[in-house]
Amino acid sequence: MSVRLHPHAQGRLAERGATEAEVITTVETGERFPAKLGRTGFRRDFAFNDEWRGRRYTTKQVEAYAVEEEGWLVITVIVRYFS
Repeated sequence: MSVRLHPHAQGRLAERGATEAEVITTVETGERFPAKLGRTGFRRDFAFNDEWRGRRYTTKQVEAYAVEEEGWLVITVIVRYFS
């Protein structure tokens, strides 16, 4: 399965705390769900056990929203942190 990142998604990775590898893993192995505008969402939890913006978290959840276009084209990425 081919997974590509749109420039918007690529540009948001660092500011939201995700890596390209995490996004690809999320699309390939994460939970799949329907999203708005005909898109598909993918969600996966990762062990984090680190600090993000001054607070310590144990889990990082990556959500990728994509469209099928010669494989998956990830439009945007959302990251949530949990203790």
